[in-house]
Amino acid sequence: MDTDLDGMSREQLIAEVRKLRHGIRVHRDSTGHELCWHHPALWSLLPEKTDPLPLVPEWPQFLLGCLRYRESLDTQLPDAPRNDKPYRA
Repeated sequence: MDTDLDGMSREQLIAEVRKLRHGIRVHRDSTGHELCWHHPALWSLLPEKTDPLPLVPEWPQFLLGCLRYRESLDTQLPDAPRNDKPYRA
């Protein structure tokens, strides 16, 4: 894993770090239904230290969003393996 990094130049590595940081920031700065999970451990990998409070949907809107997301997986990935294990926090 990560052996693709071995052949990268310094410039390519810097570009990769910037791309990853951008992706983490986009996730960190999302809110409402765009934010699926609160990941302060992931966000702490960035040099700036901030843990913004997301705008959290009310329960009915949140659950509707979860249902729509799960329905979209049936459409996009109908043959994906299924799991019936209960969620554990």
